[in-house]
Amino acid sequence: MNLMEAIKTDICVIGAGSGGLSVAAGASQMGADVVLIEQGEMGGDCLNYGCVPSKALLAAAESVQAARDAGRFGVHMAEPVIDFGQVHQHVRDVIDGIAPHDSQERFEGLGVNVIRASASFTEPKTVAAGDYEITAKRFVVATGSSAAVPPIPGLAEVPFLTNETIFSVHEKPEHLIIIGGGPIGCEMAQAHRRLGCKVTLLELFTMIPKDDPELVDVVRQRLIAEGIDVREGIGVEAVEGQGTALRVVTSDGAIDGSHVLVAAGRKPNTESLGLAAAGVETERGAIQVDARLRTNKKHIFAIGDVTGGYQFTHQAGYHAGVVVRNILFRAPAKVDDSSIPWVSYTEPELAHVGLSEEQLMQQDAKGTVLRSDFAGNDRARATGQGEGLLKVMVDRKGKIRGASMVGPHAGEVIQPWILAISQGLHIRAMTGYRAPYPTLGEINKAAASSFYTPTLYSSRTQRLVRWLMKLP
Repeated sequence: MNLMEAIKTDICVIGAGSGGLSVAAGASQMGADVVLIEQGEMGGDCLNYGCVPSKALLAAAESVQAARDAGRFGVHMAEPVIDFGQVHQHVRDVIDGIAPHDSQERFEGLGVNVIRASASFTEPKTVAAGDYEITAKRFVVATGSSAAVPPIPGLAEVPFLTNETIFSVHEKPEHLIIIGGGPIGCEMAQAHRRLGCKVTLLELFTMIPKDDPELVDVVRQRLIAEGIDVREGIGVEAVEGQGTALRVVTSDGAIDGSHVLVAAGRKPNTESLGLAAAGVETERGAIQVDARLRTNKKHIFAIGDVTGGYQFTHQAGYHAGVVVRNILFRAPAKVDDSSIPWVSYTEPELAHVGLSEEQLMQQDAKGTVLRSDFAGNDRARATGQGEGLLKVMVDRKGKIRGASMVGPHAGEVIQPWILAISQGLHIRAMTGYRAPYPTLGEINKAAASSFYTPTLYSSRTQRLVRWLMKLP
């Protein structure tokens, strides 16, 4: 009989993704005794299967498209030759370059006790992991999420791809069929199309459904223009075939392809955690937490995707900060999602923060939606990127409540609005600064300034100016 080695610690973190790593590093460096448990790759989904590899692949695809589009500037070149294997080596190199920052060696150097094993609660204050039994004062569950696989007949019998396997395909897919038109599906559709693949995108409802429909349509039209077969309102009834001879049967007929990528949502990773033994409540697999990210067992916290909320790396990092303040300093820190941003990294990018136009109108019928087009931005014109639009949601008192944007580098350009909403700023705060010319960011000031246009150029103002001009 093998006896497990007992470990007592201050904080036990389960999951070494972005959120778990942030808690472990912060707590350890501030003096807490920390055990970090990870059964898979250090760095979690973001580093190995999500944000990092997808953006590296998108960067390669953007370079191809830039070469194709160079003719509009009078620069003519042949169709780019794509070495798909080398593209994926670029993706691997990017991951490998970041990996040391998230490595076991680095965290052990910070004083964290890293255990590479699957973790499961055996009772509320004890976790079993490999040859160890860990008892802790506080636990932080940060196990993230994984691709949800819909119950499509035949899908389990074919070699389908998810975000965890798509970046291991080193041969160019002849025809990639993507099931799911959310941000991941749309990003992968555009990247693979630009890299020379035939792509069909299938969505049961409408693509990128959480964003402004008017702005989403700009992305939709770009995908279609680039040759992606976008089919919305299409149900997938079955998948069949073998190897690279696959068929997807839909409500609109059958589609033959070489590869199938499932990008139909995410599910929390909670199945093997033994949460019942800990007495932790879940709903649809997600751990239920309060505003301080505590479960119903107040010594057990949960952060990031596993809570079933916003599934973004920056949200997990934010959660980590809230938990560290709660655990280490006993401060009643609470989550505030009023200024959480998100970005779909298609081209053009789609970004959002705060209230949508629809939400503003529901809360304040006298609110204002300010608009500014990239077509009127001189930098966008100079770079041939005039396609796009900014919407800013302002309540009746002039307080900035939300911003939605589609256009070049939207994820960067929207950031002043994130700051403004997080600080509760009035729209006048976005009109008083000097924006360097010519920059894409001038679109922000243009939108903000339009709030005062009706007053500034009103008949009342004109009468006042005429009267003032009569004075000596």
